[in-house]
Amino acid sequence: MSGSEKLYEGKAKILLSTGDPEILLTVFKDDATAFNAQKRGSITGKGEINCQISSHLFKLLEAEGIATHFKDCPAPNEMRVRWVKIVPVEVVVRNIAAGSLCKQTGLPTGTILKQPLVEFYYKNDDLGDPLLTRERLLLLELATREQVEELQTLALRVNEILSKFFLECGITLVDFKLEFGTDSEGRLLLADEISPDTCRLWDNADGDPDRRVMDKDRFRRDLGNVEQAYQRVLERVLAHSNKASGAR
Repeated sequence: MSGSEKLYEGKAKILLSTGDPEILLTVFKDDATAFNAQKRGSITGKGEINCQISSHLFKLLEAEGIATHFKDCPAPNEMRVRWVKIVPVEVVVRNIAAGSLCKQTGLPTGTILKQPLVEFYYKNDDLGDPLLTRERLLLLELATREQVEELQTLALRVNEILSKFFLECGITLVDFKLEFGTDSEGRLLLADEISPDTCRLWDNADGDPDRRVMDKDRFRRDLGNVEQAYQRVLERVLAHSNKASGAR
């Protein structure tokens, strides 16, 4: 975008200014990282795929009453978003045991949790994004007590909506990470992205533990066919969205 100033560049996105201080432009990159950026690489087409998936899911959540920072997509890998001050807390929702939950608890991968587990992580690369208790979160003044309650409530509602949506796409939502920010009026808005980079997604049509993986675990664990897996997620999201639009 002409006249834009780069405000921030992260592992997966670049944030640019626009002519409106309340609106920013996010450019999604093909870069891929894992293990707190200790592993780096590139996934062809990832930027466009994640941008398109995120835009559809943000619109789905907006229709269900979840306020997000999403505005529109001026290009396949670009998203215009509302300005927010990011809350430095990553909110993780888990439906099935996988990843760090298994390493830290000994639960076998694939264990279905009796109820969704909501966890808070300190968004701090230097500290390795550590898991926080609520008391530590409040001690560090990362969010107010009221915001913590709202984060939990919103995360569970998002989980309810996305779990149903992905199930209709033939995909199991294993777990996912959310980020939130406050706008100029102090409202909490869902921000960042929702994509195979931030969600664990398993293909319900394939029972093989490795072949069913449709998310960044394919990159983390060197399973191969990363681009194809991301593309399959997008195809199913678009197919479901088109089917739903046709039904209306």
